[in-house]
Amino acid sequence: MDINPFDIFGNTREIKSREVSGFSERRSSGDEFRPDDAERGSLRLHVSSNKLHLFFYAILLGLLVLVVRTGQLQIVRGAEYRELAEDNRVRIQRIKPPRGLIYDRNSQALVENIPNFTLRVIPGDFPSDIEEGDRLLQVLAESLDLSAQEMSTAISEVPSYSYQPLNLAQHIDIEKAIELKIRTKDFPGISIQAESGRHYTGGNTFSHILGYIGKITEDELETLEEKNYARDDTTGKTGLEYSYEDVLRGQYGQQHIEVDSLGKTEKVVASEDPIPGQNIILSVDATYQQKLQELLDAKVDEIGTSGGAAIAMDPRNGEILALVTSPTYENNAFIDGISSQAFSDLINDPRQPLFNRVISGEYPSGSTIKPLIAAAALQEGIVTPNSEVLSNGGIRIGQWFFPDWKAGGHGTTNLKKAIAESVNTYFYIIGGGYEEKTGLGVERIKTYSELFGLNQQLGIDLPNEASGFLPSKEWKESVKEEAWYVGDTYHLAIGQGDLLVTPLQIAAMTSVFANGGTLYQPRLVRAFSDQQTNEVRYLDPVTVNETVLLRSSIDPVREGLREAVLSGSARSLSVLPVSAAGKTGTAQFATDKTHSWFTSFAPYENPEIVVTVMVEGGGEGNDAALPVARDFLTWYYGRK
Repeated sequence: MDINPFDIFGNTREIKSREVSGFSERRSSGDEFRPDDAERGSLRLHVSSNKLHLFFYAILLGLLVLVVRTGQLQIVRGAEYRELAEDNRVRIQRIKPPRGLIYDRNSQALVENIPNFTLRVIPGDFPSDIEEGDRLLQVLAESLDLSAQEMSTAISEVPSYSYQPLNLAQHIDIEKAIELKIRTKDFPGISIQAESGRHYTGGNTFSHILGYIGKITEDELETLEEKNYARDDTTGKTGLEYSYEDVLRGQYGQQHIEVDSLGKTEKVVASEDPIPGQNIILSVDATYQQKLQELLDAKVDEIGTSGGAAIAMDPRNGEILALVTSPTYENNAFIDGISSQAFSDLINDPRQPLFNRVISGEYPSGSTIKPLIAAAALQEGIVTPNSEVLSNGGIRIGQWFFPDWKAGGHGTTNLKKAIAESVNTYFYIIGGGYEEKTGLGVERIKTYSELFGLNQQLGIDLPNEASGFLPSKEWKESVKEEAWYVGDTYHLAIGQGDLLVTPLQIAAMTSVFANGGTLYQPRLVRAFSDQQTNEVRYLDPVTVNETVLLRSSIDPVREGLREAVLSGSARSLSVLPVSAAGKTGTAQFATDKTHSWFTSFAPYENPEIVVTVMVEGGGEGNDAALPVARDFLTWYYGRK
């Protein structure tokens, strides 16, 4: 049945009459009211085609936006959102591999991995409610005697959506770990993980060799993130721990785990085992290391000087047998987290216990460089083993006098005697020339010194190796704005002036004379051992320069070094049960202060060990350095 809409409101005819009149007055160009519609008892509103088109296009535009946004969410960022959604249920948890251990050459362990409980937080699971988060941090602070504010700051520095673990505390003892496990079981985002920590067992004498590991920093993370490092990782900071980080670290495994609403693990879905890091076997003998450290420390303490360095190496292959610096430090203190006050005390200690003097200390060499100068002069034909000069106390050039260390001089001197008695006049002449005699000159001294490994890093497998320094005419003119004088060459020829060397470089130089002419790269690591298969891979020696000089230039110098023990400046070494050769050095570094040097090798006929010692401010070579080397070699051959 049809219903007239006007009947609902009353008299149809009256309404029609008023409405027709009203619409006739208000109609616009777009809306048209036809009176015949009213006559038929119905009301119609007509919309123009333009508005219908606009309405249609608006619907199409809305659908297009909806399709594009849906595509963006499902296709472009679909993987990201799926991963975020999956993280609410199934997560991938990394499994840290056991870090490789470090042994001395006799398989004595110098480091161990010990149980370590760590408090970790997952920022994405951490309570978003401020009050709940503060309450959780307060519980942690009370249990661990930590600052709630510091923990809050640490959490705030990482994205709140991150599911990458963040370590809040490490090295928690087992009783405290159990207590925390119970107290935090109903809190989201908190877990106690059992991992392995590092502990160094070799004593402080190995601190400069092994170094230590520590928590990864944000700067390190930016560099290492592509190597699968994360915020809860540790990494080698110094020493071999740093140099062999990639070898010791191993490869991470992973677990696919299901978690509940609190982020707690419910079950392991799948897992992949980690690959342990490789063990490292050193060329260092722990007993040699400890004895040399003991002797050096005792001499440094006896004299009351700032410190010293000593190194023993095998001249046949470059292997380091012992490498010690005095004073040293406790590297385990850094593993547990050193306090700011303790660290400040270390870096402000005038004796610089963190400084590895063997590889990073740069000092004037004193007379220990004289064998090199003599060999270069032989190679260049400037002298022969029998060439003689007269030492009558020194050389005068104009107003300048360059003295011998012995008042009145040493008399007629050939090469062997010059080395044995460390005759300055002989080296002034073969280094810088005198009257009609031609010397090497600064350029050739620099060239030959570099053949022996000076003025460069030798490539030892420790960080922060220094290069030393060899001056030149160009350097002096540029830096000091002074001309180069013959006196500068004289100083260079006896190891004074601006020349700087490291104890490692002098030991390597001595090895060239010991083995007959080959410069090897010094190294501390002898082999790698696979933790899973126990397979051991030994490293081959690395030759830096196979023939530094001809044997005809090496052998006469070796004879001079042997004569130094028989009748010269190193006579106290004659007490050894084997034949030995050596050279003392006294290097001036202040108006009235000198570093004490001594370098040696034994047995003379078939050398197996080089020992080099330097004591800062120790006086003459005989005063401090030689006694340390002598006592060590006496002990070394006494054991043999």
